[in-house]
Amino acid sequence: MLKEFKEFITGGNVIEFAVAVIMAGAIGTVVKGFVSKIVMPVVGMFTGGVSFADKKVVLSGAVMEAGKVVKPENAIMYGAWIDDIINLLIVGFVMFMMIKSYNKMKKKQQEEAPAEPAGPTQEELLAEIRDLLKK
Repeated sequence: MLKEFKEFITGGNVIEFAVAVIMAGAIGTVVKGFVSKIVMPVVGMFTGGVSFADKKVVLSGAVMEAGKVVKPENAIMYGAWIDDIINLLIVGFVMFMMIKSYNKMKKKQQEEAPAEPAGPTQEELLAEIRDLLKK
């Protein structure tokens, strides 16, 4: 059982999947930074210099006593949600482009693969059998 597990874990598919998960996490971090630090400030500029990350609807304010927060603010953070939606759209588009290029490359490789040599036709086989029977 241990040997089977070792073969499974060192198999190509598991290792490729692990690399894909790690790369997806790294790409997600980069895209999130791109959205929050580059895209959203530009969007904010067109909306009057407003940062979407700070946009919220306060349902109940924070309760403070002696300079300390007793009860934190309860708010709907719709600006952060907009950031997340833009992040999802960008990641989705990047994944779409990656899969599209992968499929294009795979299709090209399949087209370039040499065709299997055709075997003898039925008539050729019958003629060969006839010739062998004549001998």
